[in-house]
Amino acid sequence: MNAERGTQAVLITGATDGLGKAAALLLAGRGYRVFAAGRSAEKRAQLDALARAKTLPLETLEMDVCDESSVQRAISYVYQESGAIDVLINNAGLVYVGVVEDLRMEDWRRQFETNFFGVIRVTQAVLPQMRERRKGRILMMSSVSGFVTPPTQGAYSASKHAIEALSNALRHELYPFGIHTILIQPGYIVTNIQNTAMEVAQTYQEKFKTGPYAKIYASYLGNATSTRARSKTTPEDCARIMLRAIEAPHPKARYGVTPLATLAKFTKWALTDNAADHMIRRRYGITREK
Repeated sequence: MNAERGTQAVLITGATDGLGKAAALLLAGRGYRVFAAGRSAEKRAQLDALARAKTLPLETLEMDVCDESSVQRAISYVYQESGAIDVLINNAGLVYVGVVEDLRMEDWRRQFETNFFGVIRVTQAVLPQMRERRKGRILMMSSVSGFVTPPTQGAYSASKHAIEALSNALRHELYPFGIHTILIQPGYIVTNIQNTAMEVAQTYQEKFKTGPYAKIYASYLGNATSTRARSKTTPEDCARIMLRAIEAPHPKARYGVTPLATLAKFTKWALTDNAADHMIRRRYGITREK
């Protein structure tokens, strides 16, 4: 793909903030024609202005991955403008924080509607043309939470576990057609997704403070704060890994991002379930109540 990258069209969902925005700017700077999709008109305008100032081949478009007609309109526009989508980066996502018992069913559904069904919706829309052209790459934004589940992250982790399984299936199903499906597995990277997670968790604040799981919530929030302070990996670092996955002649099935991802993969391989559970419980101060 290197030799042709000036003509490569890339569609990125959730591209007006965080990891998606970093990828959009990096890829456009490398000569890819980038279509950066997002819901926020304000953030799209800001990114468009930045692209104009830097004379980048990047434009934004409105897309809500939870809305079928929105997805179809956006993809039709990309085909009209570029003729094809060579790379799809399924990046749109959000985090619901809450223990399994506390989270309302509507929030479980919202978690999966964005992080899982939204990915399927966009992927199904671009596959027919990729398949006919016998080329394309699909990057799936997973997470360390796709294979390690800390307390209060059940909904988010479940959605990322589902992305892992979906990607595994696509990797086999699309092999005959020359389409690569690639998982990107970041650890903790500071973006706006953490602030959004706290905003959507506002309705659970009383449970955080006084519910039966208050100690676990407090431990999770304390760990999140300390991890944020220690995090050295930037969205731009993640974008460079994504670029590597796009340009590799023979891409790997999975690319870990951050030292945490490397450590988590090793411990998942090296430890028994009991040992891994003990390590997580010790980290979060979870003990048996008497």
